[in-house]
Amino acid sequence: MADYGKLKYLSGFGNEFASEDPRCPNALPKGQNNPQKCAYGLYAEQLSGTAFTAPRVHNKRTWLYRIRPSVLHGKFKPLHQGNLSHNWDEWHPDPNQMRWHPFALPDPSLGRVDFVEGMNTVCGAGDCRSRNGIAVHVFTCNASMGDKCFYNSDGDFLIVPQKGTLMITTEFGRMSVAPNEICVIQQGMRFSVEISEASRGYVLEVFNGHFTLPDLGPIGANGLANPRDFLTPSAWYEDRSCEYTVVSKYQGKLFYTQQEHSPFDVAAWHGNYCPYKYDLDNFMVINAVAFDHADPSIFTVLTCQSNKPGVAVADFVIFPPRWSVQEHTFRPPYYHRNCMSEFMGLIKGKYEAKEEGFQAGGATLHSMMTPHGPDAACFEGASNAELKPQRVADGTMAFMFESSFSMAITKWGGLTCQKVDEKYKECWEPLQKHFKSS
Repeated sequence: MADYGKLKYLSGFGNEFASEDPRCPNALPKGQNNPQKCAYGLYAEQLSGTAFTAPRVHNKRTWLYRIRPSVLHGKFKPLHQGNLSHNWDEWHPDPNQMRWHPFALPDPSLGRVDFVEGMNTVCGAGDCRSRNGIAVHVFTCNASMGDKCFYNSDGDFLIVPQKGTLMITTEFGRMSVAPNEICVIQQGMRFSVEISEASRGYVLEVFNGHFTLPDLGPIGANGLANPRDFLTPSAWYEDRSCEYTVVSKYQGKLFYTQQEHSPFDVAAWHGNYCPYKYDLDNFMVINAVAFDHADPSIFTVLTCQSNKPGVAVADFVIFPPRWSVQEHTFRPPYYHRNCMSEFMGLIKGKYEAKEEGFQAGGATLHSMMTPHGPDAACFEGASNAELKPQRVADGTMAFMFESSFSMAITKWGGLTCQKVDEKYKECWEPLQKHFKSS
């Protein structure tokens, strides 16, 4: 387990990084990527995350130096889908404000459920075949994956653990990801998840491009998520013969194959296409210090941009502990309607605008142009509170997957999970008319 902590700084996006397992010094070739014979009898293999001809500033690829090439596997066969779905027409469109109680952990009396088996799609939009869209999943698992790994041919995963630490082995090395941390496993990267207790969390899948840091504009050179706080694994390999299962998500379906060795046999790698993690406590909060609100985009950790300037396929936004000091201002989030879809989750604590009802491990979805905002108790309390500097959201971490896509709910999200809060809309019913004409 000690190896899970051996991480190194991912000091910027787009830069070149290199790592080799200390058991194989000088495994990285000098001066070229693909020598006639690699050191230690390794195979050179490139993993490309963009088209070969993408502009250099956007080009993503990594060279892996491994004991066996990844092509050594059997034939892929269909695998049971479970509750993983990209069928956005299986449930009726619903513009209502949606809230889910905490998603249930697997019942151990019914058997073992690992990360892949416990992935359930809540909502999404678009088409993974044309590489345009997103999906939002929750995972609930009570077992490690063992001799099984998973990779996504359709896009990138942004994983947000809510309960239980995930010990993730990748081709690039190993990392632990605890609640209040996130990790990104990019398209095509094989990984396996080990757990020590029943675990739950959220997954944002993007079919377009990759996540990047948002531009800072007038904020300047510093603030929000700083590049130096992102970590990527150090090279670590295992040379192990075994019956190993490789699961692929391809065109929204699951397939599996078997091979006679561990896929985590990479002794060294270099490139700019790798998995990474980030501790949300490192986010440098920017906020209003005079009056009114800055837009919630100031809380963006990572963004996946569309082809339209300034319009995101998806943003990952957090609402961390911070000071609130605005004068003459209703301080909680204001009532609003949005041309974006907003899926929110709660990692811990109580969200300031809805301290009752919205629970850790649950979620909300506010669809395009559906009005939403603080509940009645929050409105009355904040409208009459003394406006002195105060801490907000201590002990709390809420987040939002915001997207320019109009997301549809799956049948699992709308019915099968049995966690829809049918009384959600009641939180606004006590709002009163305060208007006085004179």
